[in-house]
Amino acid sequence: MPDRTKAAQEWFEKGRHDIEGARLLFEREHFTDTIAMLIQQALEKYLKGYLILHGWKLKKIHDLIPLLAEATTHNSTFQTFEEDCRRISEYYSHARYPGRMPIDYPREEIRKSLAAADELIKLLEILKKRN
Repeated sequence: MPDRTKAAQEWFEKGRHDIEGARLLFEREHFTDTIAMLIQQALEKYLKGYLILHGWKLKKIHDLIPLLAEATTHNSTFQTFEEDCRRISEYYSHARYPGRMPIDYPREEIRKSLAAADELIKLLEILKKRN
């Protein structure tokens, strides 16, 4: 089990870097597509870390909805984040590759996504400590 705990901690740490970067860029009024992708990446990494703690075998997946659904099997509270995760999950493909609109997201949408990410991360951090 220590390997699982160490691996999960590494995912949480990488996720923390992404969300802190997103917050910093938001405060500096940076490009919202970059911030959006960092928010998505942070949640992906936090969710993967949580799932690894629960014995989940790592899969190459970027869609937050299946990750959230798997997390919900361990704690039903995660269901409350489905709408936010659906929106944030779309950032991965829309913000990552050119030719998909919008290139720039409204700041209010990004503010809302950051707030939702902060809530979900707070929950994940609380639940992580219980393991």
